[in-house]
Amino acid sequence: MTKPFIICLIDDDDIYKYTITRTIKTHKLARKILMFSNGEEALEFMIDNVGNNQNLPDVIFLDINMPILDGFQFMEEYVKIKPRVGKEVTIYMVSSSVDPVDLAQAKQISEISDYIIKPITPEQLSAIVDTLEAEGKI
Repeated sequence: MTKPFIICLIDDDDIYKYTITRTIKTHKLARKILMFSNGEEALEFMIDNVGNNQNLPDVIFLDINMPILDGFQFMEEYVKIKPRVGKEVTIYMVSSSVDPVDLAQAKQISEISDYIIKPITPEQLSAIVDTLEAEGKI
């Protein structure tokens, strides 16, 4: 049975989005997958759906390096709208960067649950969804 979650991928890497989408669908980890190629598109979607919990994601997997609005810039703006969002959204920063500066910056943002080095394995993804479900976060 498909889990009743909405998972959002914010990443400009089409191959990564394809593989993680296949994993989510294969393991039936979500009822819906939202995909955005940059932080600006995702932020606009979030703003347009403020208070409409049925459309908002339960989990966001956010890349750092993207055009227009990168992951850290997205988080700066998300923090401003978070009080109006209306539901708890769990955010994971996902990047191929192992730069200690990126790791430290992500840890300073309390809204980021964890920093995950790409690629996310199917086991990691399943474990994340199962843990969030068990904690009642999604």
